[in-house]
Amino acid sequence: MIKKAENIIVGISIGDLNGIGSEVVLKTFEDSRMLEFCTPVIFANVKIISAIKKTFESSAAIHGIDTLEQIVIGKINVLNVWKDHLELNYGTNDDALGKYAIKSFVAATKALKEGKVDVLVTAPINKYNIQSDDFKFPGHTDYLNQELAGDALMFMVQDNLRVGLLTDHIPVNDVASHLTEQLITQKIETINKSLTQDFSINKPKIAVLGLNPHAGDGGVIGKEDDTLLKPVIKKLFEKGTLVFGPYPADGFFGNSQYEKFDAVIAAYHDQGLIPFKTLSFGNGVNYTAGLDKIRTSPDHGTAYDIAGKGIANHNSFKEAVFLAIDIYNSRNEYLEISNNPLKIKEKQL
Repeated sequence: MIKKAENIIVGISIGDLNGIGSEVVLKTFEDSRMLEFCTPVIFANVKIISAIKKTFESSAAIHGIDTLEQIVIGKINVLNVWKDHLELNYGTNDDALGKYAIKSFVAATKALKEGKVDVLVTAPINKYNIQSDDFKFPGHTDYLNQELAGDALMFMVQDNLRVGLLTDHIPVNDVASHLTEQLITQKIETINKSLTQDFSINKPKIAVLGLNPHAGDGGVIGKEDDTLLKPVIKKLFEKGTLVFGPYPADGFFGNSQYEKFDAVIAAYHDQGLIPFKTLSFGNGVNYTAGLDKIRTSPDHGTAYDIAGKGIANHNSFKEAVFLAIDIYNSRNEYLEISNNPLKIKEKQL
């Protein structure tokens, strides 16, 4: 169903309250024009958000609610997920606050799963203090992959620069052993589908970066590029997927070759994220592609070093909100076209 802009409900998990998450959330919605694009629901507690507002002298006008049925369109809603009183000490790692970050995230995910919010934007968490007997996941993505249908894939986005990962949060010395024909095929197909339905790109072009320096240099610096990546790429290309590579990663970004493609797939975390963050200038967004629901987040962490100082840049969080809304609209348009043969023909023309 196509919704009016202001009726798109954006669920927001508050993240680590000792980090910059709450600051960038409030800064984003201080601009009242944001409420013309969506209605935010912050999963936290109205008393703690009010206290944080005072700390940063924020002009954001919040509206406390106790149930999602009480959401007021055009307001900054704060859902009371807990009633406990919390003490904040910005810039410090607090195991107790990690539990509340997860309370917020789990409640927001449940609401997303049940369709009570349309999209989810997650503020940064501390991957260490969230661990407990009830939550044993490295981060947001792994939990979402369990709770929502699909195959989650980290997809970094900033305008036309889109970088996906074959492997994400694993040690570098384990990367090669994780790469299988099945995994590579699944990741490429996930990105291809996402580019089509989430970004409205017809017949997207995808580049795959080599695992080894110089993409193996013909087997001199590792054989995986020739024995594993090339055969999978060839097979998918012959089936109609416009995927190319593997390309040597250094020259690929150095000579702006990425501009010729709709997405780039890196073999491991830093291979993709170092050039992405260098090029995105703090405006990048982490999108979890491959799920049946939409989740985005800013491309930064808790930033304890500047937390509480009122100097955090909120651009990445704001872009995460906009991207979530754009993808929500793109998916609805894609579904409408897919269910209407005449519109499929119009789009092909």
